[in-house]
Amino acid sequence: MSSKPQPTSSSSDLDERKQKRKLSNRESARRSRMRKQQHLDELVGQVSQLQDESKKMRQMIDGATQLYINFASENNGLRARVSELTDRLHSLNSVIKVVSEVSELAYDVPHIP
Repeated sequence: MSSKPQPTSSSSDLDERKQKRKLSNRESARRSRMRKQQHLDELVGQVSQLQDESKKMRQMIDGATQLYINFASENNGLRARVSELTDRLHSLNSVIKVVSEVSELAYDVPHIP
């Protein structure tokens, strides 16, 4: 087998190809860095937005918690008042019953002539 020698490119052609490859690689690396930076900027923006949303939600939760505490306190006060009024009603009903029974006895007493 005989091999024919490949025509060799001149050294200037090789140098030119190397330069083009270097330039292409640099440009590709630059685009890659730009994409990474853009992605990082988007992520930073998302973090900021999510932190704002989180802060608003915490404020809403704090407000709702305070309302719950206020309503629970008011509810406990109202339950105590209901209990007081219920006891008072039972007491008054007992007095009315006693007065009613005494009134009936007064009518049952015969008049002595």
